[in-house]
Amino acid sequence: MVAIIYGSSTLNTEYVSQRLAAAFGAERADLHNVKEVSPSIIAERSSLVFVTSTWGTGDLQDDWEAFFPQISEMPFQGKTVGLVGVGDQENYPDTFCDSIAILFDTVTRHGGRIVGTTDTDGYTFKTSRAVRDGRFMGLVIDEDNQADQTDERIRRWVKQVSRDLS
Repeated sequence: MVAIIYGSSTLNTEYVSQRLAAAFGAERADLHNVKEVSPSIIAERSSLVFVTSTWGTGDLQDDWEAFFPQISEMPFQGKTVGLVGVGDQENYPDTFCDSIAILFDTVTRHGGRIVGTTDTDGYTFKTSRAVRDGRFMGLVIDEDNQADQTDERIRRWVKQVSRDLS
């Protein structure tokens, strides 16, 4: 079972996470708010999806920021992780979805495997630390400016990562 762990300040990320869980299906994924989750969920699961928004100058969402010390040195060997960033490319074009880069670096530094990179086409940001080798290091959603594309982006991404996150 895939553990989807999200942090949300404005409910956009929570709403995206609920839709993501529905796309996986109740028999394949369960949803956890990071402010209530135990690090043991991460330790016990081999398939994870981390969902966060970006705040300030590229920071993790507040609940993720508070939880981060508990996972920053956690071993991720044998774990497959998908990342989802929720951001606003028009108002924050220089830090668009930067926070998933923090999670990417932590997971990969500690032996985890990231799945689900996505194309940057269709977005109008200037720069993002979440881009490596010309691709986002996960699914990127802009509910503020491209909400009409969210369901299709989620559907395509879940289809892409389903075999890896089983």
